[in-house]
Amino acid sequence: MAAEQAAMARLRTQGWQVLAHRARTRWGEVDVVALKEGCLIFVEVKARPSLLAAGEAIRPLQASRIMNAAAYLCATNPHWVHDRMRMDVCVVLPGNVIRWIPDAFRQN
Repeated sequence: MAAEQAAMARLRTQGWQVLAHRARTRWGEVDVVALKEGCLIFVEVKARPSLLAAGEAIRPLQASRIMNAAAYLCATNPHWVHDRMRMDVCVVLPGNVIRWIPDAFRQN
């Protein structure tokens, strides 16, 4: 939860509007959804001891579930007007060090 709060604080300081936090769907949960200048992002937040550990924590099945959840959230929130969309990963390392990985995974 603290890692998600840190991610949302970072987004807000960069001018992003947080649209949803812990958005639950039948495919799973999206940690954070945010919008800025027509770009809609779905963020998976991981608190891990290293970037490697964070990368290992996101398996292809989890990435697929997040993408399905994102598609559902877009369909059920047509007021989220955007022209670009991406899936980001925010890694919160020890000492509250944040590493952002934009466009971390895509649907084939």
